[in-house]
Amino acid sequence: MAMSGLVSNRNFGHFIGSGILCRGEQAILLHRGERLSVAVVHGNIVKPISVSPNGRQLILLSLHHSDKSHRDYPQQRSKGSFACCSFSSSSPGGWLEAGDKDKIVENRSSAFYKSEEYDITEAKLDSLPSPDENNEAILVERDIPWWQSFPKRWVIVLLCFAAFLLCNMDRVNMSIAILPMSKEFNWNSATVGLIQSSFFWGYLLTQILGGIWADKIGGKLVLGFGVVWWSVATILTPITAKIGLPFLLIMRAFMGIGEGVAMPAMNNLLSKWIPVSERSRSLALVYSGMYLGSVTGLAFSPILIHKFGWPSVFYSFGSLGSIWFALWLRKAYSSPEEDPELSKEEKKLIMGGSISKEPVKVIPWRLILSKAPVWALIISHFCHNWGTFILLTWMPTYYNQVLKFNLTESGLLCVLPWLTMAAFANIGGWIADTLVSRGLSITAVRKIMQSIGFLGPAFFLTQLSYVRTPAMAVLCMACSQGSDAFSQSGLYSNHQDIGPRYAGVLLGLSNTAGVLAGVFGTAATGYILQRGSWDDVFKVSVALYIIGTLVWNLFSTGEKILD
Repeated sequence: MAMSGLVSNRNFGHFIGSGILCRGEQAILLHRGERLSVAVVHGNIVKPISVSPNGRQLILLSLHHSDKSHRDYPQQRSKGSFACCSFSSSSPGGWLEAGDKDKIVENRSSAFYKSEEYDITEAKLDSLPSPDENNEAILVERDIPWWQSFPKRWVIVLLCFAAFLLCNMDRVNMSIAILPMSKEFNWNSATVGLIQSSFFWGYLLTQILGGIWADKIGGKLVLGFGVVWWSVATILTPITAKIGLPFLLIMRAFMGIGEGVAMPAMNNLLSKWIPVSERSRSLALVYSGMYLGSVTGLAFSPILIHKFGWPSVFYSFGSLGSIWFALWLRKAYSSPEEDPELSKEEKKLIMGGSISKEPVKVIPWRLILSKAPVWALIISHFCHNWGTFILLTWMPTYYNQVLKFNLTESGLLCVLPWLTMAAFANIGGWIADTLVSRGLSITAVRKIMQSIGFLGPAFFLTQLSYVRTPAMAVLCMACSQGSDAFSQSGLYSNHQDIGPRYAGVLLGLSNTAGVLAGVFGTAATGYILQRGSWDDVFKVSVALYIIGTLVWNLFSTGEKILD
């Protein structure tokens, strides 16, 4: 225990007048401002009052005054000694009875409180006479469970991670369930394509609206609404499918509405909760939830369909949203200022930045759209998603037609890019935050990471024209997606850099362009393949990656441009 100082039973008079009521001969109070735990003793029981910030609870049980311990120490005015003990209790903060001696383990080493740390010697201490000179002091130390001392900002990050995990689980289950559904309802390829695209009708609608709502009323409400909305839509999908195709299309669009607010709301939350030194790794972790959600959905959907039928996928995945929502209501807040349980130390760390605390009332659209870095975000997001959506949408077809894998092998290999992206997104986030902490400018870090996110996929896609074995082709695809994941520490982190107050709106703007790139790119790929080859498809993606690299490095910045 790294604490020092001597406190005697003559020193409590002034502490009693310091704002904490404590009466009686056995009333013992040790006061050190905001940082030292306080206890009140009444007879044979003790009541802990506060918890020290290092996660250990200190309780002063009683005092033993000993003239033998009178030794002079620098900057110490009081003399005496006390023994240090530790105990465990099933009721933190409760009363410790005199019979609980089995819970107390004595530590015979003396403990001294450094006056310069706790300022005990700065107080003018009055003598408190006591008729009993044999009072004993015991300092009890209680461990706080790790989950109670876990940083609250990372609780928010983990909850956002879980939300994004559910987001992609609920999205990709249709890509598996559509096979037995199309057989049951006699849907042709055109109908299947219509059902798959109906999700984007709602998804596009709420990208910008979700950002506006999050910036105005807070990310907690918006993300909570989104998860509940898309979870309900997921559960209702089998019911609407049996009613009729129009109802299914509407329900899929409704699901898109819910998922469309997720990214803007999350961006708004993290812009308020996460300091810049942790921004890249926190965003990388959250986005890796999407990748792992795809892996989970692709892995468990076939098992559920085989054992319980295709409706079970929607019922089971959708019901998980209720568990998440219950935790979200209890643990999440839109900003650190709204959280009553947040420690002063963590709040100081989070609020150490220059994020404006005033709520957004009006979105300055003209100002936002007049900034070159904003357009760099929008254009770069379009260029990035064109290649990403093509690879993720058409990859099974490429494996089957070009590499001659069967459909089972194609499905298994489709999981590999998601796993690669999840791993490299977190690696990239750690690298980016390390560079920032070592003094490299945020602008330089964002440009480096996004350049890797553009040029890495461009390089590996060009190599596909030269590989001769399926193994090398799969390796190139995996490396392409792995390097693509560095974008999470590039453009995906930049919204919070340039405009933290409008992070939700900025993400909504750029992701709208990204979704449009996915829609147009997927359609254009089919058109190109009818008249050309896969090499032509990859050449278009590479060209857009290069354009994105140029635009990003010329016009992007890591400095705040919107206040």
